[in-house]
Amino acid sequence: MFGRRSDGKKVKDLQIIDKAISYFMPMRIDAVQYTTIPFNCAGMDKFILEEKKRSGVHYSYTEIIIAAIVRMLHERPKANRFVNDCVIYQRNYISVSMSVLKALKDEGEELTLKFYFKGTESLPEVRKIVNDEIAKNMAANAEVHETTKAAGFLCKLPNWMFKTAMWFVRKMDKHNCLPKSLIHASPFHTSMYVADLRSIKLDKIYHHLYNFGTTTIFGVIGKVKYVPVSNISGEVRTEKRMDIGFSLDERVCDGLYWRNTLKFVNELVDNPSLLLEPLPEPELTGKALKKKQKQEKMLKKAQAKYGYMFSDENGDKENNQTELTQEPVKEDKLIMQEVAVEPKEEIKDEQVTEVAENLTNVENNKIDDVFNSLSPEERKTLLKKLVNNE
Repeated sequence: MFGRRSDGKKVKDLQIIDKAISYFMPMRIDAVQYTTIPFNCAGMDKFILEEKKRSGVHYSYTEIIIAAIVRMLHERPKANRFVNDCVIYQRNYISVSMSVLKALKDEGEELTLKFYFKGTESLPEVRKIVNDEIAKNMAANAEVHETTKAAGFLCKLPNWMFKTAMWFVRKMDKHNCLPKSLIHASPFHTSMYVADLRSIKLDKIYHHLYNFGTTTIFGVIGKVKYVPVSNISGEVRTEKRMDIGFSLDERVCDGLYWRNTLKFVNELVDNPSLLLEPLPEPELTGKALKKKQKQEKMLKKAQAKYGYMFSDENGDKENNQTELTQEPVKEDKLIMQEVAVEPKEEIKDEQVTEVAENLTNVENNKIDDVFNSLSPEERKTLLKKLVNNE
């Protein structure tokens, strides 16, 4: 509400035409552009063979393409924008939706899955995320996916009620009131929707963009084919190729940016070895940086006062204990040695949370007694809860 969404942040400082274009074309289907990117399979084939020999892992075309898309959405952030009610937002996560058939037959059940990424993942990490999610939902005893649950609930309603419910959901989405849980379950609120037609032996097509949701890119992977290619001297050779049909929302960025973005994807697919290593984690800024600094400050204060009690490393335990025993002993301060800790009454793990919540009501001269009554493991847990509560 009021321009704030759980899945994105409003983009400011836009150029005049970039801001106005969404009002000229308020619906996503009005602003869709179609293009085909041919991918030469030679680079992927070479990489797959080499990795099979080196590590024993067999990568698929789909895994490589998804990994390239994830890397692109991280490195080219404008491609991860979306438009809602004529306002451009920067999405605060990276996700890819995909439809999967449980069986290649007319009556086969279709699953719609949504994979979440940070954007810094390597190809092996992307492969694991995708395969784990597919295996979990393809199993015979698999629980119903949250997307299917939401759709199944609506489909059980009478037609007039279903129509009314969808109208209400659209209005909530338009005014940024749609609950985060529904956005998380919706395959239409995603960075990119991917359809792989190779399994059903169909060539690429151009799929429309959904007006409902926030999908900015739709990519359809076509079947592998062999095409004649001639060079500048007129020599003809056969090339193994796979086309992907892209549908793009032109309102989020200009044509040059889209061209360079798709070129970047093509370069990654041609050389998948670039995806083997994860990207370094981005440096924290703004509120995230302040939160981390505050947590580190609290941790240092606690470690300075209670020594090894909150140390995660066993090696620090003895060092902290030695330092504490060498300090001058004050009458009003306990010497914190493990042998001196004799808990008056054992506090169970489930009581740690209650102690953390009520710690602010404990007098300063009694805080030491409270901590001395906890085991080392409980002290670590308590500190983590105190830090998170801050």
